[in-house]
Amino acid sequence: MKRAPLTLAAAVAALAALTGAAALTAPAPAGAAADGKAASAARMPVERSLLVCPGPSSSDIAETTYTSFTPGAAGGGKGSARLLGATKDAKPVLEPKEPGKPVGATANGADAPALTGSADGVLAPGWTAQLTTKVSVGRARGVLGVGCTAPGTDFWFPAVSTAKGREDYIHLSNPDDAAAIVDVKLFGPDGLAKPDAGTSENIRVDPKSTKTVLLSSLAPNTQLADATAHVTTRAGRVGASVQVGEEGVGADWLPASADPAGSLVLPGIPADATSVRLVAFVPGEEDADLKLRLAAPGGAITPAGNEQLHVKAGMTTVMDLKDLTRGEPGSLLLTPADPAKASPLVAAVRVVRGSGAKQELGFVPATGPVGARATVADNRPEENTTLLSLTAPTADAKVKVTASPGTGGGEPASQEVTLKAGSTQTLNLAPAGGKGSYALTVETVSGGPVHAARTLSLPHEGVAMFTVQGLSDDHSTVSVPRASQDLSVLTR
Repeated sequence: MKRAPLTLAAAVAALAALTGAAALTAPAPAGAAADGKAASAARMPVERSLLVCPGPSSSDIAETTYTSFTPGAAGGGKGSARLLGATKDAKPVLEPKEPGKPVGATANGADAPALTGSADGVLAPGWTAQLTTKVSVGRARGVLGVGCTAPGTDFWFPAVSTAKGREDYIHLSNPDDAAAIVDVKLFGPDGLAKPDAGTSENIRVDPKSTKTVLLSSLAPNTQLADATAHVTTRAGRVGASVQVGEEGVGADWLPASADPAGSLVLPGIPADATSVRLVAFVPGEEDADLKLRLAAPGGAITPAGNEQLHVKAGMTTVMDLKDLTRGEPGSLLLTPADPAKASPLVAAVRVVRGSGAKQELGFVPATGPVGARATVADNRPEENTTLLSLTAPTADAKVKVTASPGTGGGEPASQEVTLKAGSTQTLNLAPAGGKGSYALTVETVSGGPVHAARTLSLPHEGVAMFTVQGLSDDHSTVSVPRASQDLSVLTR
Protein backbone atom coordinates (compact mmCIF):
# COMPACT_ATOMS: atom_id res chain seq x y z
CA MET A 1 0.00 0.00 0.00
CA LYS A 2 1.34 3.43 -0.93
CA ARG A 3 1.90 5.71 2.06
CA ALA A 4 1.40 9.47 2.07
CA PRO A 5 4.31 11.65 3.27
CA LEU A 6 4.30 12.26 7.02
CA THR A 7 3.41 15.67 8.40
CA LEU A 8 6.02 17.58 10.37
CA ALA A 9 4.43 16.63 13.67
CA ALA A 10 4.33 12.98 12.70
CA ALA A 11 7.93 13.13 11.50
CA VAL A 12 9.08 14.58 14.80
CA ALA A 13 7.22 11.91 16.74
CA ALA A 14 8.70 9.14 14.60
CA LEU A 15 12.22 10.51 15.03
CA ALA A 16 11.80 10.80 18.76
CA ALA A 17 10.71 7.18 18.96
CA LEU A 18 13.64 6.04 16.86
CA THR A 19 16.51 8.00 18.39
CA GLY A 20 15.38 8.80 21.90
CA ALA A 21 18.26 11.25 21.99
CA ALA A 22 18.05 13.67 19.07
CA ALA A 23 17.29 17.36 19.39
CA LEU A 24 14.08 17.85 17.48
CA THR A 25 13.98 21.59 16.91
CA ALA A 26 16.21 23.10 14.25
CA PRO A 27 16.35 26.40 12.38
CA ALA A 28 15.11 26.38 8.82
CA PRO A 29 17.94 25.62 6.38
CA ALA A 30 19.35 28.64 4.65
CA GLY A 31 18.57 28.73 0.96
CA ALA A 32 15.80 26.14 1.11
CA ALA A 33 14.00 25.64 -2.16
CA ALA A 34 10.76 27.59 -2.68
CA ASP A 35 8.82 24.37 -3.20
CA GLY A 36 9.93 23.13 0.22
CA LYS A 37 12.09 20.30 -1.15
CA ALA A 38 15.26 20.03 0.91
CA ALA A 39 18.31 18.39 -0.58
CA SER A 40 19.69 16.76 2.54
CA ALA A 41 19.20 16.07 6.23
CA ALA A 42 20.27 18.49 8.94
CA ARG A 43 22.80 17.73 11.68
CA MET A 44 21.27 18.33 15.10
CA PRO A 45 22.77 18.18 18.61
CA VAL A 46 21.67 15.22 20.69
CA GLU A 47 19.29 16.05 23.52
CA ARG A 48 20.17 13.23 25.90
CA SER A 49 23.25 11.12 26.61
CA LEU A 50 23.64 8.09 28.87
CA LEU A 51 26.87 6.83 30.46
CA VAL A 52 27.86 3.90 32.68
CA CYS A 53 31.11 3.51 34.63
CA PRO A 54 32.36 0.24 36.20
CA GLY A 55 33.20 -0.18 39.87
CA PRO A 56 36.78 1.13 40.27
CA SER A 57 38.61 -1.38 42.48
CA SER A 58 38.36 -4.11 45.09
CA SER A 59 41.40 -2.76 46.95
CA ASP A 60 40.94 -1.09 50.33
CA ILE A 61 43.79 1.33 49.57
CA ALA A 62 42.50 2.40 46.16
CA GLU A 63 42.29 6.14 45.49
CA THR A 64 39.73 6.93 42.77
CA THR A 65 39.05 10.17 40.92
CA TYR A 66 35.83 10.65 38.94
CA THR A 67 35.74 13.44 36.34
CA SER A 68 32.95 14.63 34.04
CA PHE A 69 33.00 17.17 31.20
CA THR A 70 30.91 18.46 28.30
CA PRO A 71 32.73 20.46 25.59
CA GLY A 72 31.24 23.73 24.39
CA ALA A 73 30.65 27.23 25.68
CA ALA A 74 28.64 28.18 28.73
CA GLY A 75 25.47 30.23 28.42
CA GLY A 76 24.12 28.42 25.37
CA GLY A 77 20.95 27.10 26.99
CA LYS A 78 19.71 24.88 29.77
CA GLY A 79 20.76 21.37 30.67
CA SER A 80 21.39 18.97 33.52
CA ALA A 81 23.65 16.00 34.15
CA ARG A 82 24.11 13.57 37.01
CA LEU A 83 26.23 10.49 37.60
CA LEU A 84 24.88 8.34 40.41
CA GLY A 85 26.07 5.23 42.16
CA ALA A 86 24.81 2.28 40.11
CA THR A 87 22.26 1.17 42.69
CA LYS A 88 18.67 2.05 43.38
CA ASP A 89 18.14 5.26 45.40
CA ALA A 90 21.80 6.24 44.96
CA LYS A 91 23.11 9.75 45.62
CA PRO A 92 24.75 11.86 42.91
CA VAL A 93 28.55 11.61 42.68
CA LEU A 94 29.04 14.15 39.87
CA GLU A 95 26.72 16.94 38.74
CA PRO A 96 28.14 19.13 35.94
CA LYS A 97 26.46 22.54 35.75
CA GLU A 98 27.58 23.97 32.41
CA PRO A 99 29.58 23.07 29.29
CA GLY A 100 33.27 23.88 29.25
CA LYS A 101 33.87 23.33 32.97
CA PRO A 102 34.91 19.90 34.28
CA VAL A 103 33.78 18.64 37.66
CA GLY A 104 35.48 16.03 39.81
CA ALA A 105 34.99 13.90 42.89
CA THR A 106 37.08 11.40 44.81
CA ALA A 107 36.42 8.16 46.64
CA ASN A 108 38.72 5.83 48.54
CA GLY A 109 38.74 2.10 49.14
CA ALA A 110 36.82 -0.82 47.73
CA ASP A 111 33.44 0.85 48.33
CA ALA A 112 33.91 3.43 45.56
CA PRO A 113 30.80 2.88 43.44
CA ALA A 114 30.12 2.07 39.83
CA LEU A 115 28.23 4.97 38.24
CA THR A 116 25.36 5.47 35.85
CA GLY A 117 23.68 8.65 34.73
CA SER A 118 22.38 10.90 32.00
CA ALA A 119 22.86 14.41 30.63
CA ASP A 120 20.17 16.51 28.98
CA GLY A 121 20.00 19.71 26.96
CA VAL A 122 23.25 21.60 26.38
CA LEU A 123 25.17 19.18 28.62
CA ALA A 124 24.33 16.16 26.46
CA PRO A 125 26.38 16.68 23.23
CA GLY A 126 29.83 15.18 23.78
CA TRP A 127 29.29 14.46 27.49
CA THR A 128 32.16 12.35 28.79
CA ALA A 129 33.29 10.92 32.11
CA GLN A 130 36.43 9.18 33.31
CA LEU A 131 37.48 7.25 36.37
CA THR A 132 41.12 6.93 37.38
CA THR A 133 42.26 4.74 40.27
CA LYS A 134 45.70 4.52 41.85
CA VAL A 135 46.65 1.53 43.97
CA SER A 136 50.12 1.97 45.46
CA VAL A 137 50.95 -1.59 46.53
CA GLY A 138 49.74 -5.15 46.30
CA ARG A 139 48.70 -7.43 43.48
CA ALA A 140 46.36 -4.81 42.01
CA ARG A 141 48.90 -1.98 42.19
CA GLY A 142 49.02 0.49 39.34
CA VAL A 143 47.09 3.27 37.70
CA LEU A 144 43.80 2.00 36.31
CA GLY A 145 41.98 4.33 33.93
CA VAL A 146 38.81 3.88 31.93
CA GLY A 147 36.35 6.10 30.15
CA CYS A 148 32.69 5.70 30.97
CA THR A 149 30.72 4.41 27.98
CA ALA A 150 27.26 4.37 26.50
CA PRO A 151 25.51 1.04 27.13
CA GLY A 152 25.38 -1.42 24.25
CA THR A 153 24.64 -4.99 23.22
CA ASP A 154 27.88 -6.25 21.59
CA PHE A 155 31.51 -5.93 22.78
CA TRP A 156 34.85 -7.53 21.77
CA PHE A 157 37.79 -7.81 24.18
CA PRO A 158 40.97 -9.21 22.60
CA ALA A 159 43.92 -9.66 25.02
CA VAL A 160 42.01 -11.15 27.96
CA SER A 161 43.47 -14.18 29.74
CA THR A 162 42.47 -17.03 32.03
CA ALA A 163 46.05 -18.15 32.73
CA LYS A 164 47.61 -18.64 36.14
CA GLY A 165 48.84 -15.32 37.47
CA ARG A 166 46.08 -13.35 35.72
CA GLU A 167 42.75 -12.26 37.17
CA ASP A 168 40.47 -10.77 34.53
CA TYR A 169 37.06 -9.59 35.68
CA ILE A 170 34.43 -8.39 33.26
CA HIS A 171 32.28 -5.65 34.74
CA LEU A 172 28.70 -5.52 33.46
CA SER A 173 26.65 -2.43 34.38
CA ASN A 174 22.92 -2.24 33.68
CA PRO A 175 21.53 1.34 33.72
CA ASP A 176 17.94 0.40 32.93
CA ASP A 177 14.83 -0.51 34.90
CA ALA A 178 14.64 -4.07 33.52
CA ALA A 179 17.13 -6.92 33.92
CA ALA A 180 19.73 -7.54 31.21
CA ILE A 181 20.67 -11.05 30.11
CA VAL A 182 24.27 -11.46 28.94
CA ASP A 183 26.31 -14.17 27.17
CA VAL A 184 30.13 -14.30 27.29
CA LYS A 185 32.16 -16.43 24.87
CA LEU A 186 35.92 -17.00 25.06
CA PHE A 187 38.03 -17.73 22.00
CA GLY A 188 41.56 -19.06 22.41
CA PRO A 189 44.20 -20.10 19.86
CA ASP A 190 42.15 -23.22 19.04
CA GLY A 191 38.81 -21.47 18.74
CA LEU A 192 35.82 -21.33 21.07
CA ALA A 193 36.71 -22.44 24.60
CA LYS A 194 34.32 -24.97 26.08
CA PRO A 195 32.59 -23.26 29.01
CA ASP A 196 31.79 -24.79 32.36
CA ALA A 197 28.20 -26.01 32.40
CA GLY A 198 25.98 -23.03 31.65
CA THR A 199 28.11 -20.42 33.43
CA SER A 200 28.81 -18.24 30.37
CA GLU A 201 25.20 -17.95 29.18
CA ASN A 202 22.13 -16.19 30.52
CA ILE A 203 24.10 -14.12 33.01
CA ARG A 204 21.54 -11.92 34.72
CA VAL A 205 22.40 -8.32 35.55
CA ASP A 206 19.70 -6.83 37.74
CA PRO A 207 18.23 -3.38 37.03
CA LYS A 208 20.36 -0.42 38.15
CA SER A 209 23.23 -2.68 39.20
CA THR A 210 26.69 -3.95 38.31
CA LYS A 211 27.84 -7.57 38.12
CA THR A 212 31.45 -8.76 37.95
CA VAL A 213 32.39 -12.09 36.38
CA LEU A 214 35.82 -13.75 36.73
CA LEU A 215 36.62 -14.91 33.21
CA SER A 216 38.62 -17.93 34.37
CA SER A 217 35.48 -19.21 36.11
CA LEU A 218 33.74 -19.54 32.74
CA ALA A 219 36.23 -22.13 31.49
CA PRO A 220 37.94 -23.54 34.61
CA ASN A 221 39.45 -26.53 32.80
CA THR A 222 41.21 -24.41 30.17
CA GLN A 223 44.02 -21.93 30.82
CA LEU A 224 44.29 -19.42 27.99
CA ALA A 225 47.37 -17.19 28.05
CA ASP A 226 45.79 -14.96 25.41
CA ALA A 227 42.13 -15.00 24.45
CA THR A 228 39.31 -12.92 23.04
CA ALA A 229 36.05 -12.38 24.95
CA HIS A 230 32.80 -11.66 23.12
CA VAL A 231 30.05 -10.12 25.23
CA THR A 232 26.49 -9.95 23.86
CA THR A 233 23.08 -9.37 25.38
CA ARG A 234 19.98 -11.47 24.86
CA ALA A 235 17.86 -8.86 26.59
CA GLY A 236 18.56 -5.30 27.59
CA ARG A 237 21.87 -3.48 27.31
CA VAL A 238 24.94 -3.04 29.48
CA GLY A 239 28.19 -1.20 29.80
CA ALA A 240 31.12 -3.63 29.64
CA SER A 241 34.80 -3.29 30.58
CA VAL A 242 37.47 -5.78 31.68
CA GLN A 243 39.68 -5.15 34.70
CA VAL A 244 42.99 -6.99 34.48
CA GLY A 245 45.35 -7.85 37.32
CA GLU A 246 48.58 -9.68 36.50
CA GLU A 247 51.15 -11.00 38.94
CA GLY A 248 54.28 -8.85 38.92
CA VAL A 249 53.12 -6.24 36.39
CA GLY A 250 50.17 -4.54 38.07
CA ALA A 251 46.67 -3.83 36.85
CA ASP A 252 44.65 -1.75 34.40
CA TRP A 253 41.40 -1.65 32.48
CA LEU A 254 41.01 -3.25 29.06
CA PRO A 255 38.31 -1.36 27.12
CA ALA A 256 36.45 -2.95 24.24
CA SER A 257 38.09 -2.90 20.82
CA ALA A 258 36.60 -0.84 18.03
CA ASP A 259 34.00 -2.72 15.98
CA PRO A 260 35.41 -5.33 13.57
CA ALA A 261 36.98 -3.70 10.51
CA GLY A 262 39.43 -4.63 7.75
CA SER A 263 41.92 -1.95 8.84
CA LEU A 264 42.63 -0.95 12.44
CA VAL A 265 44.59 1.71 14.30
CA LEU A 266 45.94 1.11 17.82
CA PRO A 267 47.05 4.61 18.91
CA GLY A 268 49.35 5.77 21.68
CA ILE A 269 51.89 3.01 22.37
CA PRO A 270 54.38 4.59 24.84
CA ALA A 271 57.88 5.42 23.64
CA ASP A 272 59.52 3.49 26.49
CA ALA A 273 57.46 0.31 26.15
CA THR A 274 59.68 -2.67 26.96
CA SER A 275 57.14 -5.26 25.80
CA VAL A 276 54.34 -4.98 23.22
CA ARG A 277 52.16 -8.02 22.48
CA LEU A 278 49.53 -7.87 19.77
CA VAL A 279 46.37 -9.98 20.14
CA ALA A 280 44.02 -10.19 17.13
CA PHE A 281 40.81 -12.06 16.31
CA VAL A 282 38.68 -12.46 13.17
CA PRO A 283 34.98 -13.02 14.01
CA GLY A 284 33.99 -14.03 10.47
CA GLU A 285 34.69 -17.11 8.38
CA GLU A 286 37.58 -15.82 6.25
CA ASP A 287 41.18 -15.69 7.52
CA ALA A 288 42.94 -12.32 7.56
CA ASP A 289 46.40 -11.58 6.15
CA LEU A 290 47.63 -8.31 7.59
CA LYS A 291 50.41 -5.86 6.93
CA LEU A 292 51.86 -4.28 10.09
CA ARG A 293 53.31 -0.77 10.25
CA LEU A 294 54.28 1.56 13.07
CA ALA A 295 53.16 5.16 12.62
CA ALA A 296 56.09 7.01 14.21
CA PRO A 297 56.87 10.76 14.36
CA GLY A 298 58.81 10.56 11.09
CA GLY A 299 56.23 8.46 9.23
CA ALA A 300 55.18 4.84 8.87
CA ILE A 301 57.82 2.12 9.20
CA THR A 302 57.60 -1.65 8.93
CA PRO A 303 58.91 -3.46 12.04
CA ALA A 304 61.74 -5.77 11.01
CA GLY A 305 60.76 -9.41 11.32
CA ASN A 306 57.11 -8.56 11.97
CA GLU A 307 56.00 -7.34 8.58
CA GLN A 308 52.88 -9.51 8.25
CA LEU A 309 50.48 -11.50 10.38
CA HIS A 310 48.10 -14.32 9.43
CA VAL A 311 44.99 -14.53 11.63
CA LYS A 312 42.85 -17.66 11.34
CA ALA A 313 39.12 -17.05 11.48
CA GLY A 314 37.62 -17.82 14.89
CA MET A 315 41.02 -18.26 16.57
CA THR A 316 42.92 -15.77 18.71
CA THR A 317 46.35 -14.99 17.25
CA VAL A 318 49.28 -13.41 19.10
CA MET A 319 52.44 -11.65 17.89
CA ASP A 320 55.25 -10.57 20.22
CA LEU A 321 56.44 -7.16 19.01
CA LYS A 322 58.92 -6.76 21.89
CA ASP A 323 60.16 -3.14 22.27
CA LEU A 324 58.37 -2.04 19.12
CA THR A 325 58.56 1.73 19.60
CA ARG A 326 62.26 1.86 20.60
CA GLY A 327 62.23 5.27 22.21
CA GLU A 328 59.67 6.99 20.00
CA PRO A 329 55.91 7.05 20.65
CA GLY A 330 53.90 5.41 17.93
CA SER A 331 50.68 3.78 16.83
CA LEU A 332 50.22 0.36 15.29
CA LEU A 333 48.54 0.23 11.88
CA LEU A 334 46.94 -3.02 10.71
CA THR A 335 45.87 -3.15 7.06
CA PRO A 336 44.98 -6.00 4.67
CA ALA A 337 47.96 -7.43 2.79
CA ASP A 338 45.58 -7.58 -0.19
CA PRO A 339 43.04 -4.69 -0.11
CA ALA A 340 40.62 -6.83 -2.13
CA LYS A 341 40.56 -9.40 0.70
CA ALA A 342 39.82 -7.43 3.85
CA SER A 343 38.49 -9.64 6.62
CA PRO A 344 37.08 -7.59 9.55
CA LEU A 345 38.95 -8.15 12.82
CA VAL A 346 39.39 -6.80 16.34
CA ALA A 347 42.70 -6.25 18.13
CA ALA A 348 44.48 -4.89 21.20
CA VAL A 349 48.04 -4.72 22.47
CA ARG A 350 49.27 -5.51 25.96
CA VAL A 351 51.98 -3.00 26.86
CA VAL A 352 54.57 -3.19 29.65
CA ARG A 353 56.81 -0.37 30.82
CA GLY A 354 59.82 -0.90 33.10
CA SER A 355 61.64 -4.10 33.99
CA GLY A 356 62.07 -6.57 36.82
CA ALA A 357 60.09 -5.67 39.92
CA LYS A 358 59.35 -2.22 38.46
CA GLN A 359 57.15 -3.36 35.58
CA GLU A 360 53.75 -1.83 34.92
CA LEU A 361 50.91 -3.07 32.67
CA GLY A 362 48.57 -1.25 30.27
CA PHE A 363 46.42 -1.93 27.20
CA VAL A 364 45.87 -0.20 23.87
CA PRO A 365 42.84 -1.52 21.95
CA ALA A 366 41.95 -0.62 18.37
CA THR A 367 40.16 2.73 18.42
CA GLY A 368 37.90 4.47 15.93
CA PRO A 369 38.71 7.93 14.51
CA VAL A 370 37.97 11.10 16.48
CA GLY A 371 35.57 12.17 13.73
CA ALA A 372 34.26 15.69 14.14
CA ARG A 373 35.16 15.81 17.84
CA ALA A 374 36.34 13.62 20.71
CA THR A 375 37.16 14.29 24.36
CA VAL A 376 39.03 12.63 27.21
CA ALA A 377 38.63 13.85 30.81
CA ASP A 378 40.92 13.71 33.86
CA ASN A 379 44.22 14.98 32.52
CA ARG A 380 46.72 16.30 35.04
CA PRO A 381 48.65 19.61 34.75
CA GLU A 382 51.89 18.33 36.31
CA GLU A 383 54.84 18.19 33.88
CA ASN A 384 55.20 14.96 31.83
CA THR A 385 52.01 13.52 33.30
CA THR A 386 49.67 13.81 30.31
CA LEU A 387 50.66 12.99 26.73
CA LEU A 388 48.25 13.11 23.78
CA SER A 389 49.10 10.97 20.72
CA LEU A 390 47.61 11.91 17.33
CA THR A 391 47.83 9.60 14.31
CA ALA A 392 46.86 10.17 10.67
CA PRO A 393 46.93 6.64 9.20
CA THR A 394 46.05 7.31 5.55
CA ALA A 395 46.21 11.01 4.62
CA ASP A 396 47.50 14.35 5.84
CA ALA A 397 45.23 16.00 8.40
CA LYS A 398 44.89 18.97 10.70
CA VAL A 399 43.24 18.98 14.11
CA LYS A 400 42.54 21.53 16.83
CA VAL A 401 43.28 20.45 20.41
CA THR A 402 41.72 22.34 23.32
CA ALA A 403 42.58 22.00 27.00
CA SER A 404 39.67 23.02 29.22
CA PRO A 405 40.05 24.87 32.50
CA GLY A 406 40.89 22.62 35.43
CA THR A 407 38.42 21.52 38.07
CA GLY A 408 40.08 24.12 40.28
CA GLY A 409 40.31 26.93 37.72
CA GLY A 410 42.56 28.20 34.94
CA GLU A 411 42.13 29.44 31.38
CA PRO A 412 41.58 27.15 28.38
CA ALA A 413 44.37 26.70 25.85
CA SER A 414 44.25 25.48 22.26
CA GLN A 415 46.65 24.50 19.51
CA GLU A 416 46.37 23.34 15.91
CA VAL A 417 48.43 20.30 14.90
CA THR A 418 49.27 19.28 11.33
CA LEU A 419 49.82 15.56 10.76
CA LYS A 420 51.53 13.86 7.85
CA ALA A 421 50.03 10.65 6.49
CA GLY A 422 51.34 7.61 8.35
CA SER A 423 52.76 9.61 11.27
CA THR A 424 52.09 9.99 14.99
CA GLN A 425 52.66 13.31 16.76
CA THR A 426 52.52 13.87 20.51
CA LEU A 427 51.35 16.92 22.43
CA ASN A 428 51.49 18.03 26.06
CA LEU A 429 48.87 20.76 26.36
CA ALA A 430 47.46 22.13 29.62
CA PRO A 431 45.30 25.14 30.58
CA ALA A 432 47.06 28.35 31.58
CA GLY A 433 47.26 28.47 35.36
CA GLY A 434 45.20 25.31 35.52
CA LYS A 435 44.49 23.67 38.85
CA GLY A 436 43.03 20.19 39.18
CA SER A 437 42.24 17.82 36.34
CA TYR A 438 41.16 19.09 32.93
CA ALA A 439 39.71 17.76 29.67
CA LEU A 440 41.32 17.51 26.24
CA THR A 441 39.11 17.88 23.17
CA VAL A 442 40.29 17.04 19.63
CA GLU A 443 38.41 18.47 16.64
CA THR A 444 39.13 17.55 13.02
CA VAL A 445 39.83 20.69 10.97
CA SER A 446 40.70 19.16 7.59
CA GLY A 447 42.15 16.15 5.84
CA GLY A 448 41.85 12.43 6.47
CA PRO A 449 40.82 10.52 9.58
CA VAL A 450 42.72 11.04 12.83
CA HIS A 451 43.03 8.58 15.71
CA ALA A 452 44.03 9.67 19.22
CA ALA A 453 44.94 8.35 22.65
CA ARG A 454 45.90 9.92 25.96
CA THR A 455 48.60 8.45 28.22
CA LEU A 456 48.37 9.39 31.89
CA SER A 457 51.56 8.67 33.87
CA LEU A 458 51.55 8.74 37.67
CA PRO A 459 54.86 7.12 38.73
CA HIS A 460 55.19 5.74 42.24
CA GLU A 461 58.42 4.68 43.98
CA GLY A 462 60.23 4.04 40.73
CA VAL A 463 57.34 2.21 39.03
CA ALA A 464 56.20 3.87 35.80
CA MET A 465 52.49 3.58 36.57
CA PHE A 466 50.39 4.59 33.58
CA THR A 467 47.14 4.11 31.70
CA VAL A 468 46.15 4.77 28.08
CA GLN A 469 42.68 5.82 26.93
CA GLY A 470 41.64 6.10 23.29
CA LEU A 471 39.47 8.97 22.05
CA SER A 472 36.52 8.23 19.75
CA ASP A 473 33.95 10.37 17.96
CA ASP A 474 31.55 11.71 20.59
CA HIS A 475 28.56 11.45 18.20
CA SER A 476 27.22 14.70 19.61
CA THR A 477 25.01 15.29 16.58
CA VAL A 478 22.51 13.16 14.68
CA SER A 479 21.09 13.39 11.19
CA VAL A 480 17.50 14.67 11.12
CA PRO A 481 15.62 14.66 7.77
CA ARG A 482 14.16 17.95 6.61
CA ALA A 483 10.47 18.48 7.33
CA SER A 484 9.61 18.34 3.62
CA GLN A 485 11.14 14.92 3.10
CA ASP A 486 9.00 11.82 2.71
CA LEU A 487 9.48 10.05 6.05
CA SER A 488 6.98 7.27 5.45
CA VAL A 489 9.88 4.82 5.58
CA LEU A 490 10.01 5.43 9.34
CA THR A 491 6.65 3.70 9.80
CA ARG A 492 7.31 0.61 7.73
